[in-house]
Amino acid sequence: MKRWLGTLAGRTTAIIAAVATVAVVLAGLLAAQLVNATAVDEAKKYLAVEADSLSKQTSIGGLQDLRADLLTHGARLAAISSDGRVTGGGARLVDAKTVADVQAGKSVSKTVDGPQNTVVLEARPLANGGGVVLAQPVSEIRAAAAPLLSRMLIALAVCLVFAIVAGALLAQWLSRPLVRTAQSAHRLAAGERSVDVAAGGPAEVVEVSQALGALDSALRTSEGRQREFLLSISHEFRTPLTALRGYAEALADGVVTGSDVAGVGRTLVAETNRLDRFVRDLLELARLESDDFRVERQPVDAALILRESWQAWQAVRTRTGIAGRLELPQGALIVRTDGQRLRQVVDGLLENALRVTPEGSPVVLAAYTAAPGSPVLTVEVRDGGPGLTEADAAVAFERGALFARYRGERPVGSGLGLSIAARIVGRLGGRISVRAAREGGAAFVVELPAA
Repeated sequence: MKRWLGTLAGRTTAIIAAVATVAVVLAGLLAAQLVNATAVDEAKKYLAVEADSLSKQTSIGGLQDLRADLLTHGARLAAISSDGRVTGGGARLVDAKTVADVQAGKSVSKTVDGPQNTVVLEARPLANGGGVVLAQPVSEIRAAAAPLLSRMLIALAVCLVFAIVAGALLAQWLSRPLVRTAQSAHRLAAGERSVDVAAGGPAEVVEVSQALGALDSALRTSEGRQREFLLSISHEFRTPLTALRGYAEALADGVVTGSDVAGVGRTLVAETNRLDRFVRDLLELARLESDDFRVERQPVDAALILRESWQAWQAVRTRTGIAGRLELPQGALIVRTDGQRLRQVVDGLLENALRVTPEGSPVVLAAYTAAPGSPVLTVEVRDGGPGLTEADAAVAFERGALFARYRGERPVGSGLGLSIAARIVGRLGGRISVRAAREGGAAFVVELPAA
């Protein structure tokens, strides 16, 4: 029982039963009050009509032989003589004030609170003196109305049972699609994918089912990308490791000797640096996706940072025969950001541009504001490389997307650089995009809020 009450259907049924019980109890109390009040009002009207009819008698002589049981409603009849004496079956229900009012020629309609009971009383004077009184205890009036009240209470009890049964069926109907949705969610949590989430029931449950279906699709997409990313990374790790192992075995076996050792050493260093870059990129990406990645924003001169970054890559540019151009306005470019992170983004974009740009083609680093005092600083890294299609631009900042697409066709890095740059720019409060460059390749555009 306790377990059933812990379910949605059990709780809904219990709530409906409790509400219905309270409603029926309140309705029963109100009905009892209304029935009793209506019975008393009807009794008053009946006694008034009978009293008016009896008051048309000319004297009390013709009334003394009348008996209270002749009145179908159980009222008591009493007669008041001209000297104030009260006789008849209802004499004990007549108070002194009523006698005085009747002797004074007044009609009396009132409810008298007696020592044992409350009495409804109607008194009328007679034309030749004296008067007639009809009285009935309220308890008897209510007793006469008891059968009607009992039938009403039985009807309310039947309605209560119906409400509880209907509530239980309604609770089952409401909870059934939600239970199915919960079962689908458990299957997703257990690792199952492409789960059929049946939509049905109320609109809110349908919305939850649709959201769960969308989550299922998103999980499939995300896990697919993760598998592709891990396959790509494992392949990239395996390639330098294979080279390292091959050269190491050659050195161990004495195959490489003399002047060849220096060349093998340079190859080992290059492959080691490549592995180191992979590891650093992976660690940086992991830090960016955690909550402890710190960004210290303060006013910095972006022009100075860009000049330093450009200067650091001049040796690589000169060695590869790539033309270069730095386009910066005169004076400082003050921006409120983390200077170290900005330098990291620009270095990554320049490294990417220098890697894909062929000899003789340009690489440009530019920065500008739309107008003096503009709230946005724009930094561009443009190249004369093969460029990106619209489909490439849509996934350029996803982990390993371009790496998997162009591996073996053009020079590629770890597949993480652009994803890292996008996340850093987002943490800096800016945005990054890519478009076609007028130099013929791709233009990566970083927009940061100026100071």
